[in-house]
Amino acid sequence: MNASFASALTASHEAAASQHYPQGALYVVATPIGNLADITLRALHVLQLADTIACEDTRHTQSLLRAYGIDRSPQQLLALHQHNEAEAAQSALARLRAGQRIAYVSDAGTPAISDPGARLVAAVRAEGLPVVPLPGASSVTTALSVAGIVNDDVTGFVFAGFLPAKSSERSAAVQSLAGEPRAVVLLEAPHRIEPLAAALAALGDRPLTIGRELTKQFEEIATVKAAEFSAWLTAEANRTRGEFVLVLHPAPVADGTGDTEGLRILRLLLAELPLKTAVKLAADISGSSRNTLYDAALALKQLSKT
Repeated sequence: MNASFASALTASHEAAASQHYPQGALYVVATPIGNLADITLRALHVLQLADTIACEDTRHTQSLLRAYGIDRSPQQLLALHQHNEAEAAQSALARLRAGQRIAYVSDAGTPAISDPGARLVAAVRAEGLPVVPLPGASSVTTALSVAGIVNDDVTGFVFAGFLPAKSSERSAAVQSLAGEPRAVVLLEAPHRIEPLAAALAALGDRPLTIGRELTKQFEEIATVKAAEFSAWLTAEANRTRGEFVLVLHPAPVADGTGDTEGLRILRLLLAELPLKTAVKLAADISGSSRNTLYDAALALKQLSKT
């Protein structure tokens, strides 16, 4: 056990033990995305209380538990990941029917968002058994909280997660983001970050907040233009290492109707009409700048060829 967490275990019992934790319930537990101190007191208490801990990777979770001073035998850990989730969910259901408390954790962050867990939750709810959320760390909300997005015209955000690995499909996905008026949250692994940066360059001056290794020792946060992301990555050798969370800011609004509406219309027209005709009609319909739409059309056409 990391000695610094000994008092945290005591505090978790004092803070959370008086609450009700029904048997035969699934507890969806958020765990830190990097910094071990980001665990919640209620999560520590439930991880001690649970009869079974279902987890994405048993070895990773065992190491996490030991860091907090929580001992679990291998028999109390149930592997449940993207390759066996449907089958493992049936094993979890049997344990729940027997009255066990099961805590589910992914490798990091809040389960069932990008990580496994959604099929398990759906199966448990379909059986009429209780599912209890324990909120905590999430790479999505962590990145959004430091992006500094202020937009009085459009609220909310889109969670796109990992874009397709194939170049053509990734390019098509990025093209679809060009007309998205809301902020978009993307996730990416280090070995695929450079191709993604190259694809995002087609979005030009669209602001992009980069979160690399969030909450960890070498955390780095920066906001650049989408077209400058590749240059930012290559400016320092270590920048292609670590996990990435990206926030693509909302497309800027240039006039009363907004370029975002013009871009949406432009994308539809480009699929059927020549570029200049599509630009003219999109500008006439939306009131957006023809020059702005023309530049966007060129970028979209180029992106579709990559």
